[in-house]
Amino acid sequence: MSGMNFQYWHPEKEKIDRAKLGAWQLASLKKTLGGALRTDFYGRRLAEAGIVDAEDVKSLDDLRRIPFTTKHDLRAAFPYGMLAVGKDEVLRLHASSGTTGVPTTIYFNRNDIASWTALVARSIFSTGCDRRDVFQNMITYGLFTGGLGFHYGAEEVGMLVIPSGSGNTPRQFRIMQDYGTTVVHATPSFLLHVESRMREEGVRRDSIRLKRAFAGAEPYSEDTRRRIEELLHIDVFNSYGLSELNGPGDALECQCKNGMHLWEDAFLAEVIDPDTLEPLPEGETGELVLTTLCREAMPVLRYRTRDITAFYTEPCPCGRVHRRIRRIKGRSDDMLIVNGVNIFPSQVEEVVMGIKEAGNNYLIVVEKEGFMDRLTVKTEVGAKIFKDDDARVLNALRENIRRTLQTAITVNPRIELVESNSLPVSEGKAKRVLDKRPKDV
Repeated sequence: MSGMNFQYWHPEKEKIDRAKLGAWQLASLKKTLGGALRTDFYGRRLAEAGIVDAEDVKSLDDLRRIPFTTKHDLRAAFPYGMLAVGKDEVLRLHASSGTTGVPTTIYFNRNDIASWTALVARSIFSTGCDRRDVFQNMITYGLFTGGLGFHYGAEEVGMLVIPSGSGNTPRQFRIMQDYGTTVVHATPSFLLHVESRMREEGVRRDSIRLKRAFAGAEPYSEDTRRRIEELLHIDVFNSYGLSELNGPGDALECQCKNGMHLWEDAFLAEVIDPDTLEPLPEGETGELVLTTLCREAMPVLRYRTRDITAFYTEPCPCGRVHRRIRRIKGRSDDMLIVNGVNIFPSQVEEVVMGIKEAGNNYLIVVEKEGFMDRLTVKTEVGAKIFKDDDARVLNALRENIRRTLQTAITVNPRIELVESNSLPVSEGKAKRVLDKRPKDV
């Protein structure tokens, strides 16, 4: 890493002294509280906690006095219960719906859009991109934050932006070839799909100029990153963002690719025990909690992301002082409990992607057999292995996956090997788990 030429979008912010950063955070937190107290939701919630004025918070340690906010709260306050400004000041909204049908809606005024754009530009620039790049945004546009968030940030950097959107893989290839795309933004599952479709469509690697990819919107393992990099011959940067906070630009890896810098001039970050809700010591794994520091239209306080991660304790060689979070292990609400054992889908992915004979697509199925849970992992394998006349080759691969996976998750899984392209392919966010157990169990 000593030979890297690090570049900074806002060096005075990215390399700020930690003491000055703390003072900035406290002042920004008080300003954020002032806005939150004007909302119907936080006005009541903070008063119940004994906070009726922003000056009631004297230090960053007082953050613990502020109640948590959950996705349920955002839905309960729908549509305007968390709005801190008049509707005539709101410039844009983004929303995502869930199983309840009530969307979680986030509002932005002009300053919010500008600050979000600057964060995304800072993130993109930290990976080595610049105005000479051609950026193809292969992610869903519309109410989802990923499309417009990266779009505005890339334009701020000065890149030529192609808003291609998701899906229609053959057209994506033509765009890459026609305009000389050098950087893309997509889900990791779609990047794997792109590689397999390149082979099917006969697209030669030397016909495209792709150098980098930003991958996010779904958890994925380091083995998946390595597989994408080796198959496409590119650098893949892990991106993290939640629509409830901003979306893209919350955290992104720099050129060092050893953790995602979470921009602490925009967010106060905590890691808590998801069961006790108590803060964890630096470096321990738990649930990430974030507080916005520079959003005016709709501030969000101590938001429980449900994402499981930890802070790195050592500094980054790039010189940025903003702490880095580890790759998201999974979500506390996505965790599977199989016969009493806690399993994250990312643990399964890490094993499958670490076995070179396994394909790029897999599916986790959980069913009930009598009184016990049965975990089945379906994974694609290459046509050559699947059609091998010697069944021992297939059986050996199946046993290798089963044994390695049992070591990782302590549950003995059933392994089903299927032909390439036989499992459903999502060109958006991949669905990796099918839980068929009765809902009342």
